[in-house]
Amino acid sequence: MSSDNLDRTALTRRTLIGGAGVVAAGAALTACGSSGDTGEARSAVPAPTTTAPPGPDAEVVAAVADVPVGGGVMLESKRLVVTQPAEGDFRAFIAICTHQGCNLSGVEDDRIICPCHGSRYDLDGAPVEGPAKRPLKTRPVAARGSDLVVG
Repeated sequence: MSSDNLDRTALTRRTLIGGAGVVAAGAALTACGSSGDTGEARSAVPAPTTTAPPGPDAEVVAAVADVPVGGGVMLESKRLVVTQPAEGDFRAFIAICTHQGCNLSGVEDDRIICPCHGSRYDLDGAPVEGPAKRPLKTRPVAARGSDLVVG
């Protein structure tokens, strides 16, 4: 084989390997950018996930009287937030912000608060302020007599 043929073969291999690298890098960048979160404000916030009623392993977490209508309570030991947006309508959420996983700090007036980056959620768990775009993760909750049961 002449040195001209070796140089062409080497150049062709380099071109092929380089081209494959460019394609792989492009695919990786596309995968990283395809989360659907463009950083722009959304006009419609998705509704919180609906859940089934508490099951047989349900646990009493609070008294109905402890959760004010139009407000809520933080149950730190259970890592839950329980709200009552309207009389008799209870909601339970895992007390972790959907933005970057910070622990929620409580309920002030009619907002669930994340202290890390200023996200605020309404009593239905939908984000209304700050960087969070997704609703809080729900837990099934029901009033059974004077108890609130989650499970």
